Amino acid sequence: MKEIRMLAAIMFTDMVGYTALMQENERQAKFLRDKHRAVLERLILEHRGQILQYYGDGTLSIFGSAIEAAVCGAKIQKELQTEPKVPLRIGIHAGDVVYDDEGVYGDGVNVASRIENMAVPGSVLVSDKINDELKNQTEVSSVFLGRYELKNVRHPVKIYAINNDGLVIPTQDQLEGKSAVSENSIAVLPFINLSADKDNEYFSDGITEELLNALAKVDGLLVTSRTSSFAFKGKNSDIREIGKTLGVKTVLEGSVRKYGNRVRVTAQLINSENGYHKWSETFDRDLEDIFAVQDELANSIVDQLKKTIKIHKTTKHLVKVPTENIDAYNLYLKGLFNWNKWSADFMFKAIKYFEDAVAIAPDFSLAYSRLAACYIFLGAVGFMSNKEAYSKAKENANKSYELDNSIIDVHITMGMIKYFNDWDWEGAEKCFLKALEVNPNSAETRQYYAMLLSTLGYHKKALKEAELAHQLDPLNAPISYSLSYVYYNNNQTENAIAQAKKTIELDPDFGDALNSMAWMYLRSNQYDKAIEIFKKILDEPTNIMKAASGLSYAYAKLGQTERAMEFIRKAETTESTHLTIDLELAIVYTGLGEFDKAIDSLHNAIDKRLGGLNFINGRFWKELQDHPRFKEILKRMNLPLE
Repeated sequence: MKEIRMLAAIMFTDMVGYTALMQENERQAKFLRDKHRAVLERLILEHRGQILQYYGDGTLSIFGSAIEAAVCGAKIQKELQTEPKVPLRIGIHAGDVVYDDEGVYGDGVNVASRIENMAVPGSVLVSDKINDELKNQTEVSSVFLGRYELKNVRHPVKIYAINNDGLVIPTQDQLEGKSAVSENSIAVLPFINLSADKDNEYFSDGITEELLNALAKVDGLLVTSRTSSFAFKGKNSDIREIGKTLGVKTVLEGSVRKYGNRVRVTAQLINSENGYHKWSETFDRDLEDIFAVQDELANSIVDQLKKTIKIHKTTKHLVKVPTENIDAYNLYLKGLFNWNKWSADFMFKAIKYFEDAVAIAPDFSLAYSRLAACYIFLGAVGFMSNKEAYSKAKENANKSYELDNSIIDVHITMGMIKYFNDWDWEGAEKCFLKALEVNPNSAETRQYYAMLLSTLGYHKKALKEAELAHQLDPLNAPISYSLSYVYYNNNQTENAIAQAKKTIELDPDFGDALNSMAWMYLRSNQYDKAIEIFKKILDEPTNIMKAASGLSYAYAKLGQTERAMEFIRKAETTESTHLTIDLELAIVYTGLGEFDKAIDSLHNAIDKRLGGLNFINGRFWKELQDHPRFKEILKRMNLPLE
């Protein structure tokens, strides 16, 4: 038989206690096994699945649909719960499988098998890849159990249980000892500002972020990134629910009270599984000693965690003093507070604070690095010309590097400049890898590194980085969007659309996720869905050109040439200041089949150094990639020709 590779939903079933029952009552054991097989053969065929392998008291099956697999699993368990009951475990995962005369194998098979081993009789456990397809399904629903490390599986996997009537949901006690990844993970929740002046919120947020960065340096400790932790700011969420959502066992929470020249920091560690406090401490210090407080607090937390998990500090001091000037540090924290708003208006405010900080502390490397990041943001979103933005970004990044090249921020910033502006792919990779040396827990770095790998056409490697970034920061909309894009480049269209939907749930105003999802529908020949989304985006000023070009492309593919040409005519007659108009023209020309004009537009985009060109190796540009002149674009961008 010729080797066959395919993407499938993989189901493992296993009868619990079959061997023991055979020794006690061989006739009853065979009767239950035959009932198991008869039910499986009927229901799996009914849901368009195929049993590939029997092995004693278990089976391995594949389905073309994740939904069909989950529904089938639920029906199997419900039927086998009738007397005489068959104690069956079921595990389901979606992934690549390869099968031939010798059997079935692949990473997807391994993961499905490990998930089945975690199940209990009467339960159906599924991976997050399956669960993503179950949203809005009335026939089947699920509950989140946690994120687990599975044997011989590189990255932890989120596990869910199907909770239809009659099915068993494993308890935490039943899952105890099954390698929960939460054992060595922690989330740092935003410290509450208890100062009389409510404007001191920037200070409590800054303390939180410094502690988060300090703990991320500890070898063996998985630290949830800032975005996901801060998603719970101002919410009175139950610690146990927070732990489940973020996939962590330990949560750090606390408060900051700033009064005059004194500061009081209170912190406590909580077990997220039961809500019990594990440790608490209060620190009263002079404001000038704030870095010592942060270091002492971080070390105390690590000492407590070391009592139950294996972690290792690579350095005595987890918090590095960024500047001796406390006033400059205060300005820096105010700038950081505005930076984290991720809005152009706030970005200009952040720039002012960072500039004031370096004015009184010219050796403040971290402030220069954040200044550079602000300018990269403004250039990327079109609120400043690329030439001006990257010039200022490079100037500040170089200054930061000269002063202190040991901080992660400067390596990330330098990497982004080399990636978006210089198209120095090798240089960008060195920067991102150096940043990961400083902090392997940096979800931001792994996201950018995944983008770089996608640009170079290494889509499988990009997927590993994107999934790890999402694991570290599951509530981060840009990271979720990046994962969707990488799924699509790996021909996992269903996963890509599901992840795009999840991104929109995190941030309903995330226009790029909507636009990307519309294109996925276009490429799947679901024109009605794509056009509906594009028309919705047309109402958003910042995304109107992307939506208009996508809509025109769709009309062109549907043979409505005149409607598609409206975009071209408007572009030719209207004085447009939109920075990415050449890319949009290339899209419409591609839809019209005028590939040479599309290539010409891409050359114009290269002249302007447009950031969107970095994604030219993705599946969205597949039509042009087969054109003989496409190599002209790759050469000008220093990209691999193959």
